[in-house]
Parts: sequence; C-alpha cells; structure tokens
Amino acid sequence: MATFVAALAMACALVGLRPGSASVTVLTAARDLAGGALGASDLRAVAMRPETVPDGALKPGAPIVGRVLTGPVRRGEPLTNVRLLGPGLLSARGPGTVATPVRVADPQTARLLSAGDVVNVLATPSSWDGSAPARTVAEGVTVLATPGGEADQGALVVLATSSAQAAELASAQVGGHLSITINPHIK
Repeated sequence: MATFVAALAMACALVGLRPGSASVTVLTAARDLAGGALGASDLRAVAMRPETVPDGALKPGAPIVGRVLTGPVRRGEPLTNVRLLGPGLLSARGPGTVATPVRVADPQTARLLSAGDVVNVLATPSSWDGSAPARTVAEGVTVLATPGGEADQGALVVLATSSAQAAELASAQVGGHLSITINPHIK
C-alpha cells in the first residue's frame, strides 16, 4: 500500500511539473530596475503559462523603450501597463484624476516615497525668510511614481490629484520650493 501511495504521489508531482504546451510571451525585467526611463537592455521576453500572466502584461513589440517606469521592479517581474507612466497608471483612479509631476526640493525626501503613499505638499516662497509658515497646497494626494532623474534640481514625484490641485501645485512650484509630509494610512 505504501508503495502505491508513493508512486501515486510521484505521478502527481510529475504531472504538476510538466510544462504546458500553451504559453504566452511577455516582457520581464532583465535585472533589478530602480525606475526611470526604460532601455531595450532592461527587458527580456519570457514564455509563461497563460494562467500566471498578470492582467495588462506587456508583450514583445510593445513600444516601451524610453517610457518611464513608475518605481522599482525586480529581475524577472513581468511588466504591466500600470507600471509605466501613462493612461494605465490612472485607470484605477476616479474620473477627474490627473497625473501631476512636481519637483520636491529635497531629493533625499523623495527617496522615502513609494507608489501608493499618501502625502501633503507644502510650499514656501523662493525668498523665504522664516517669517511665515509653509502653506499646504495639496492635501491627501497619492504618489503614483517616483521616476528618479537628476537630483541637482530636486526630485520628480508624480501625484494623483484633481485638476484644481494640479493648478495650485503648478502655481506654487513656479514661485517657490515644494516639500512633502507623509501621511500614515492603510494600504
């Protein structure tokens, strides 16, 4: 009886490990990627079983070279439309939501952020002398991406905002410096 059970277990294991005849080829990260603009060497095509392919997975031939990755991706992770800046990034947001890129004055602060974090954005005038407090220009906005880039001009952060918040952020950014506070929240 024990021999029969062991043989049955072995047969089940072999059936589970047998590669399926159907596969879907998708693009995955060729190595750990920090975010930012994608190059051809950042990606590789991998055949996967259809049931393991995530929704929105990008396939070979998709025009992604030069597109901006919203955040870090691990080697072997399939790339999906929501990992790139563009319409897919806002697909889960409500109507009227826009992606608003802002420059935060301190690039080290932006390194603390991840997509999904909720932040407040504060503004101070360029000639700030400390006589007045910073003012809040956007409250409770979600970080969509921290694509990286040149740190000498602050750090780029992409936020999900309303059109009114986007206009307020643009006005504040022209005449001053932006900083953020990170709100505690449940993801």
